[in-house]
Amino acid sequence: MKKITLNKPIKRGDKKITELDVREPTAGELRGIKLLDVVQMDVAAYADLLPRISQPVLTPQEFNQLSLPDVTQVMTTVAQMFEGKPSEVA
Repeated sequence: MKKITLNKPIKRGDKKITELDVREPTAGELRGIKLLDVVQMDVAAYADLLPRISQPVLTPQEFNQLSLPDVTQVMTTVAQMFEGKPSEVA
């Protein structure tokens, strides 16, 4: 799980969300989302994916309100999770 500090907090009622915890998605959480879109940092794919892997859970509408630096930080963090570990040569 990776902690992301938002540059511009998300307002949710009387509360402000200043940090997000983002975890590596499971296969089931990727259902219906094209992996190529995630790796290419397609904003629509992340609007679908982030509510499934963030804590607190963001709605797609809240994701769409993220500032450009915050959305870039979130997408970069998630994309790095797809890099995996280098294979070992025997």
